[in-house]
Amino acid sequence: MNPWLGILLHAVGGLAAASFMIPFRKVRGWAWESYWLASGAAAWLAAPWIIALLTVPGLVDGLRSAPFSSMIWTYIFGLLWGVGGLTFGLTMRYLGLSLGYALVLGNTAAFGTIIPPVYFGKFSGLAAATSGRVTLAGVLLGLIGIAVAGAAGMAKEKKLDAAEKKAAIREFDFRKGFFIALLSGVMSACFAFGLASGKPIAEHAVAAGAPALWRNGAVFIVILAGGFTTNLVWCLLLFRKNKSGRNYTDRSTPILRNLLFSFLAGAIWYFQFMFYGMGTTKMGRYDFSSWSIHMTFIIVFSTLWGLLFREWRGSNRKIYALIGAAVVILILSTVVIGGGNFLASKGR
Repeated sequence: MNPWLGILLHAVGGLAAASFMIPFRKVRGWAWESYWLASGAAAWLAAPWIIALLTVPGLVDGLRSAPFSSMIWTYIFGLLWGVGGLTFGLTMRYLGLSLGYALVLGNTAAFGTIIPPVYFGKFSGLAAATSGRVTLAGVLLGLIGIAVAGAAGMAKEKKLDAAEKKAAIREFDFRKGFFIALLSGVMSACFAFGLASGKPIAEHAVAAGAPALWRNGAVFIVILAGGFTTNLVWCLLLFRKNKSGRNYTDRSTPILRNLLFSFLAGAIWYFQFMFYGMGTTKMGRYDFSSWSIHMTFIIVFSTLWGLLFREWRGSNRKIYALIGAAVVILILSTVVIGGGNFLASKGR
């Protein structure tokens, strides 16, 4: 157990999660479903197997010997998590980027952090210990930081004139968007549930010779296979509707370039959960807090990327103050959560 190292690993994962969309800027002439499925093949199929084969000795034997019920539930949670990714796009459609992003990640952080200890009957013990209360306070602080980030986004959207607002959020519908954001948050949090249900798979991987740091690599194979299934079905439906499957053979587009940047985006995406899985192994008995830390760092780094790419251009001092406050609160929340895990390592 080393919570501070765990937080550092989560920070690297959060940076990857906030950065994976950047290579898509180089894709030309392809429909969304074409480059999304190409990146998904790299992120959800190729990368998990390659990394696991390199880091988990006896991987196949470990998967074969894992409890069947654990494999099934982990895959099912992966399917549900895939739904969360798809409904995330609908949230952006009805609420816009800033408000939609804040609501989805806020819901995801809350559900993904709190439900696992409740489900496994550990919440009462958590609330009774000093270390547990400190950790929960850090989680709450993280949610406050996400809310402040959302407030900054909403303030920025209010500065748009009518034409800009129509272009940015053409189908704005708060009621519909809110309930879809709630659904997306719950479904996206299923990744954390999948990791919890896949603990027997990780234990069998360790028994087969995998270092503890890499034990979740075997679990990711199962979760992400479920996520890939959901996204594959949806993309195939879009291929049929939009006749966009021909993108892969259309020589009027830079096919190799598009595949390269799509695969790069997928690889970067996978790194978020590779480092997330490594960080989780360092968080001790309060490893459930990893999900909140992960969401926090995604918000921090995505906000910084937004500033770098001048997406906040035209904001006033109040908006920049909200952005700064959100980043400070979110970073502070990770320190508090790390402190709670440190107290737990001391038996407090």
